[in-house]
Amino acid sequence: MHRHLVYAAFGWLTFAGTMHFFADVMSQHLRGIRTPSAETTLYYGLHSSFALGQVVLGALGLFLARRAPDLLRASPAIVISMTASIAWLVIAVLFIEYWQPKANAALILALMLAVALTGRQ
Repeated sequence: MHRHLVYAAFGWLTFAGTMHFFADVMSQHLRGIRTPSAETTLYYGLHSSFALGQVVLGALGLFLARRAPDLLRASPAIVISMTASIAWLVIAVLFIEYWQPKANAALILALMLAVALTGRQ
């Protein structure tokens, strides 16, 4: 069960981060929706770092799940994953106006909590 939850959590993290980047950064940039300004730069910076951070941690988690699955049961990996999940949820709630990133961050946190609880058995 733990192995499936690890793949689900980190797989969803990678997928959600990729889709967030394409929907909120690439799509709007290619369509020219936002006029060049300091606010636009901050918007793209926030969404890019939010999404690409999820992709990087998700890809690292999938790599570790494949190569060293026991490492993801260790406390440091669980603490880093939970801290990152909480941070993404806080950033989404405070700074992102759309509901989809908030829902994805909440789902990622729930999946990481399930991974943490099943990994300690």
